[in-house]
Amino acid sequence: DNYVLLFTGQHDYWRWFFNSITLTVVTVVATLLVSAFVGYGFAAYEFKGKNFMFVIVLLILSVPLEVIMLPLYKQMTTWGLMDNYIAIVLPFVAHASTIFFFRQYLLGLPKSLLEAGRIDGATEYGIFFKLIMPIMKPAVAVQAIFTFVGSWNNYFVPALIIQSKDKMTVPILIATLRGADYMNFDMGKVYMMIMVAIVPIIIMYLLLSKYIIAGVTLGGVKE
Repeated sequence: DNYVLLFTGQHDYWRWFFNSITLTVVTVVATLLVSAFVGYGFAAYEFKGKNFMFVIVLLILSVPLEVIMLPLYKQMTTWGLMDNYIAIVLPFVAHASTIFFFRQYLLGLPKSLLEAGRIDGATEYGIFFKLIMPIMKPAVAVQAIFTFVGSWNNYFVPALIIQSKDKMTVPILIATLRGADYMNFDMGKVYMMIMVAIVPIIIMYLLLSKYIIAGVTLGGVKE
């Protein structure tokens, strides 16, 4: 009955579901692109302050999300980005753990490959997109799954930023329903919503699963 209600009843579940899809896809694409650029920069180039900046990346890994919630709220309020998806995506596009993973993955990158690209007349962006990205496919696939799951399940940041009901995401909806009237609310509907919310994660995993072992192994073992 709950599944029939989901597909035939009058409700906003699918609006919130596609809100989550949109936000997650944008987050995954932006985070992978920016973090891949930064990780590649740390692995392939030598520049002043490189080691110091990488230490900062490592230090950021030790900072829990709860610590930055209040500063994030104040900053987004100052910028006028409250109740805007940009405020959810922007602070995390250069994700420390993703940067670290890409950097470790590319440490064994032969410099001769870059030199060959430059000799052939490729620009630095051309080298990245035409030579490096094909090599990084397993790593990108692994991080795409991790980023997708993290963004899809993200509750704290959207709950802090989003104020309009029509912009809410599935985790906010489920948490709101569970807390509204726990003793009298039909928990069957909540579990049904959770079941449907799992489907995109399963699909994402099935699409990229063949890269997982290759990505984790090559990212952690160097010859």
